[in-house]
Amino acid sequence: MTRAISKDLTKFLKPFDNEVKAIGLFLRKFVLDIYPDSYELIYDNYNALVIGFSTSDRAGDAFCSIAVYSKYANFGFNRGSEIEDPEKKLVGSGSLYRYMTVRKKEDFPKAYIKKLSKYAYENSMRRLKDKKHIAKGITITKSISPVKRRPK
Repeated sequence: MTRAISKDLTKFLKPFDNEVKAIGLFLRKFVLDIYPDSYELIYDNYNALVIGFSTSDRAGDAFCSIAVYSKYANFGFNRGSEIEDPEKKLVGSGSLYRYMTVRKKEDFPKAYIKKLSKYAYENSMRRLKDKKHIAKGITITKSISPVKRRPK
């Protein structure tokens, strides 16, 4: 059973058009179907709504995330440079973060990303310092930016 959508997440998604909302919620369900006990960390940032999935309540322990923008969503891995991507579907030039842009649910390579998610989750668990805070299926709104550069 997929976790209920929090009131905050519902409110933060409201300005986005229905297609983008559907993509964001589809990606959220995808992650929670695989990792139902992960922490869901919500950041209502100035340029994107970000949902991180973590092995603890710390963003630094996140293994993947969804960034919802006005026309699309990015699905990414916070330490994506540390996992293998044999099909080279992820992009990103930073030292750690790798992602793919999702414009249509049908184009999302579920089986491939599920495999990468497993590597990312295992990497996050290896790096987890305080095992007492391992995920228990909690949703936390971490920040709300007062200024937004997104759909109104």
